[in-house]
Parts: sequence; structure tokens; C-alpha cells
Amino acid sequence: MKLNVLKQDGKKGSTITVDDSVFGIKPNKSVVHQAVVAELANSRQGTHASKNRSARKGGGKKPFKQKGRGVARAGTIRSPIWRGGGITFGPQPHKYETRLPKKMRRLARRSVLSHRASSGDLVVVDEISVSSPKTKDFVKVLHALNLEGKKVTVLISSFDEKVFLAARNIPYVYVVEANSASTYDLLDCEVLLIEEAGLSFLNEQLMVKS
Repeated sequence: MKLNVLKQDGKKGSTITVDDSVFGIKPNKSVVHQAVVAELANSRQGTHASKNRSARKGGGKKPFKQKGRGVARAGTIRSPIWRGGGITFGPQPHKYETRLPKKMRRLARRSVLSHRASSGDLVVVDEISVSSPKTKDFVKVLHALNLEGKKVTVLISSFDEKVFLAARNIPYVYVVEANSASTYDLLDCEVLLIEEAGLSFLNEQLMVKS
């Protein structure tokens, strides 16, 4: 299939031929869901921790004698049923890592790209560049492409410090290199803006070779 390539000023440019196995398949929602859940789980630090009765400071002395007070016996003031006591079954550090087969990860990205292409949410430009690392310069690019105010994920072919700096202060814009884009990156936006070279990279990387 062919996709239109725009110039950075919004004018129509050339066209690019892409593989149907990447941009023309029926999206597999189940695999996309599994991929997103796995990516979000893998991004968690898992360093949360709460103190149980043994980790709380103090409580080594029996607070009062065993018998004769007419109240329930107690051996420590750090019991979970006491105010200031430890937490029972609270969160402890652990890994949330989830592994997904490579074929499923690729299918998820192909599904999202196909959905973007069919729904018109994929905008391809020949090149994304700014003269200086200023926010207003990148806003001009978005305005020319009629994307101002929309949540946009920008896929660039290679690291460009000026582009990253110019876009990072815009709350609805996220810039990432095409070779690092995850399924969640492709999905978590209204419009996917991608450089022609980045599109070619994804097409070559994800195409099903017979």
C-alpha cells in the first residue's frame, strides 16, 4: 500500500510504499492489550515497601502485665492492631516483569500501525527539524501540519537534541526514536507523526518476510 508524505510546512510531497503485513492487517486487539499490560508492568519500579511488626522501631518491652487489668493481653506496642503498629500483608518490593513472545510484541505494533493507517491517524512527513531548541519553533511545525492541540506521538528516525528540547515543554507531545517506540507509545495518542526514514525503518523491521 502507499501512504502520502507531507512536507514539514504541511504541503503535499511524495508517496511511500509500505508493506501490507505491517500497515494493512486486521488489528488483533487481544495481543495489543497483552502487550500494553506487559509494557506498563515492566516499567514499574516495584520498590514499594511497608513495615511489618518486626520492622517497626520499639515495642520490645511488654506494655503491661499479662493478667489483672481486665483488658486483652499484649506483648508489644507494635502489634498490627495497635495504633502505630506494623502493617499486616502490606506491599513489599518485588518484580512486576512480564515476558511476552517476540512474535506477539511485533504483531501488537503491526496491529496499532495498521489501525492508525486505516483510520487516518498516521501523518508521515519527509523530515522533522527545527532551527533552534525553542518551543515556539516546534509549535509552528504542529500548526503547519494542523496538529496543534492534539495529543501527538512523534517518531523520529534518529536522536535530534533540538527537536527533543523544542518539544519537551509541550504537554500533549511525546518524542521518541522509531527504533525505541513501544506498543503503548504508538497507541497513547490521537495522532502518530512519523518521519519518512522512521517509517521505512518500522516497515523493514516489522514486515513479515516469506
